[in-house]
Amino acid sequence: MSLAVSALRHRFARLPGSLRGISWMIASVFFYTVMGVAVKFAGHRLDPMQIGFARALFGLLAMLPFAYAAGWAALKTSRPMLQFFRGFTGSTAMLIGFWSIVHLPLAEVTAVSFANPLFLLVLAVLFLGEKVRARRWSATAVGFIGVLIMVRPGLDMNPAMLIALGGTALVAISVILIKTMAKNDNPMTLLLYFGIFSTAISAIPAALVWQDPTWEETAFLVVTGACGTAAQSCYIRAFAAADASLVAPFEYTKLIFAGLFGFVFFLEVPDGWTILGAAIIVASTLYIARREAQLGRHAPRAPAKIDPPGALPPG
Repeated sequence: MSLAVSALRHRFARLPGSLRGISWMIASVFFYTVMGVAVKFAGHRLDPMQIGFARALFGLLAMLPFAYAAGWAALKTSRPMLQFFRGFTGSTAMLIGFWSIVHLPLAEVTAVSFANPLFLLVLAVLFLGEKVRARRWSATAVGFIGVLIMVRPGLDMNPAMLIALGGTALVAISVILIKTMAKNDNPMTLLLYFGIFSTAISAIPAALVWQDPTWEETAFLVVTGACGTAAQSCYIRAFAAADASLVAPFEYTKLIFAGLFGFVFFLEVPDGWTILGAAIIVASTLYIARREAQLGRHAPRAPAKIDPPGALPPG
């Protein structure tokens, strides 16, 4: 079994960085969607601030065995202040996101979250100096058109929407910080520091609204923490493997997972417009993947870094 896993890891590592980044992003989106469903269930009675603290705490606890296996190297960072700033922006965005999931319809929260690639494309060009080809700009725009078709603009920009949009902007800032630190710090270090800072920061508002959870609510909180950590792991790997402006558009696939889980858990049935929008999004993301794969075949391939076994949680 271990030999098979090792062989798969090496085969995956030989793929172009663009395809590895895309794969990690899609896996991240899947885990984030599962986390959102758990938040929705837990939020029937518990305050979003308490859910956010539980996500941070359980995520940190799930991470500790892997941090222990990595040793003191997991705490070694070249940018401690950036780690704190990323922890602050990331945890604030997380709390706003959970608040939005509980207080707004899931479709509206998802629609607002897809402004993230637009923020990110601009920030990546301004602060990371990334070069964005015209075709990638075009494919990203086409994907956003698919989002608009699914949502069919008519969203009233009430205060809750503005708060959710602010959280989306914070996510983009956090992503830029991840990309900057991923050049020198390994994924386990980024995850560990985020777990520490987000737990400490979210504990303050959680203490003010605390209610003892039932066993069922506790299970949802555990799922929230575990899936959130897995999603963070995949997310960090995605941006370490490829340009932020490339992998960001693949967050659009969240709509596909959200539609599937919405039907299974909440009996939400996508209509024709939703299916059409999803088809456009899938087509645009597949085009980007195909285009980058073609470019990757004509460019020299640098040896891919393979993290040592046990460096990160499974997934």
